[in-house]
Amino acid sequence: MATIQLLLDSADLPDSPTAQLDAELLLAASLGKPRSYLRTWPEREPSAEQQAAFSAMLERRRQGEPVAYILGQQGFWSLDLEVAPHTLIPRPDTELLVETALHVLPATPLRALDLGTGTGAIALALASERPGWRVTGVDRIDEAVALAERNRQRLGLSNAEFRRSSWFAALAGERYQLIVSNPPYIAANDHHLAEGDVRFEPASALVAGVDGLDDIRLIIGQAPQHLDAGGWLLLEHGYDQATAVHALLSAAGFTLVESRRDLGGHERITLGQWPA
Repeated sequence: MATIQLLLDSADLPDSPTAQLDAELLLAASLGKPRSYLRTWPEREPSAEQQAAFSAMLERRRQGEPVAYILGQQGFWSLDLEVAPHTLIPRPDTELLVETALHVLPATPLRALDLGTGTGAIALALASERPGWRVTGVDRIDEAVALAERNRQRLGLSNAEFRRSSWFAALAGERYQLIVSNPPYIAANDHHLAEGDVRFEPASALVAGVDGLDDIRLIIGQAPQHLDAGGWLLLEHGYDQATAVHALLSAAGFTLVESRRDLGGHERITLGQWPA
């Protein structure tokens, strides 16, 4: 008899650093139940169809496919978001970008822009915390824009919108008090691109030239045309890129430039204010 506990005990995910969590998430999804159900009813025996679904999900995970793509969802901030293989999976470290924006900018009405929005995670987190803000998220990929819009509608956030634009290309003449972005920042020859979950994520959302800074340079160079005086630009970047991003912001004329550390203690985001 294959009980819930037996299925969990026999789940074999040798290459996953979070094997136990992965198995629990996949089994709960197969059962259509929350993870707490597994601990409450470990002696229950799932149906043959549920066991088959769990086995199929385990095999996909053994091949390296991220759990978020298998389940089609991922938590970010206080939100549950739909995800898909044409967008980056939202990560906990990116919540620092949201936290910093909420700290630096007032709760009074303003216009905010999220560049390369993907699932809409950053834009929707900001919109959920600041009802008075008008948040626009843009992405160059039509499927990403549609996905972000589905997330917006499901969450019922009327103060956010999503549009197609390659960075600032479709935003001529528009200005904001806040611009945030988690752009591609991995160097083209970085060995991490061949490891773990990243192998399944779109390269266009990860890679930015020889040193990983091509998109960040573009954003910093063009942001002043779209920032109000006194507005802020906040950028996520690689764990070892803070010094370079700091220098790029300062050279472009931004003031009050500083970096903030992520959950692992790395300088993960750098921000600067456009002079008033």
